[in-house]
Amino acid sequence: MEHAEAELVGRAAAGDADALAEVVRLLRDPMYRLALRMTGNVADAEDAAQEILLRVLGHLDTWRGEAKLSTWAYRIGVNYLLNLRRASPQEAVGLSLDDFAGGLRDGLAEEEYRGPEAAVLTREVRLTCSQAMLQCLSREERVAFVLGDVFELGSADAAWILDISPAAYRKRLERAKSRLGRFLNATCGVANPAAWCRCSRRVDAAIAAGRIDPRRPVLAAHPASAAERQMAHLHDAAAVLRAHPDYTLPEARRAAIARILHSNRFPLLDR
Repeated sequence: MEHAEAELVGRAAAGDADALAEVVRLLRDPMYRLALRMTGNVADAEDAAQEILLRVLGHLDTWRGEAKLSTWAYRIGVNYLLNLRRASPQEAVGLSLDDFAGGLRDGLAEEEYRGPEAAVLTREVRLTCSQAMLQCLSREERVAFVLGDVFELGSADAAWILDISPAAYRKRLERAKSRLGRFLNATCGVANPAAWCRCSRRVDAAIAAGRIDPRRPVLAAHPASAAERQMAHLHDAAAVLRAHPDYTLPEARRAAIARILHSNRFPLLDR
């Protein structure tokens, strides 16, 4: 596998169009899933994933096999996302998990939503809420949690991606897990059946606030490469986030990247 990966990257770095396309195929969805968890927004994640992929392709000739291609690409992606100027709404106002919990309680209806597409909209609320919850962490805590407990990378690889020591990474991850765990255990009825919040009782408020569009659910209808994962341990914060489907980069953005690769504006193909 390592030899095949090295051979593929070598051909891509030399400007082989088929090899470049294969590298894109291998990395586009993982980079998109990383961007989506970090930005919390589909449109921003599409933009970020495209930029990350182009940066990866533009630096392929610097890859020396010091890590797997995907791990190396994550490092480029994480660096880009940690320095992204655009902030999510939660980041922009400095929303804490306590503030977020207060907003959830204020918008909680007495009864479950029973309107049209109740199951789809309840799922949309859950997926949107868990994305927003991540945005209440600092970017450093968020990426540590996403790499370790959502994408399940080992501490050595995650630390290499973040360019910190494994001990520092584990400390950062534990801080993020502790904060999310306390929030979910106290608040989320998915993670803890004894907690007070229920997705089905948040639908009306989410629609009224414009957080979800009942005519066009975003995450519940998002293209995915696999069925939604089951949550075996609902008390585990990571299980709630891992329960998202394996989202795939939307076809329109895939086509846009392909057009860039086959245009005269991409330098690798001019060699």
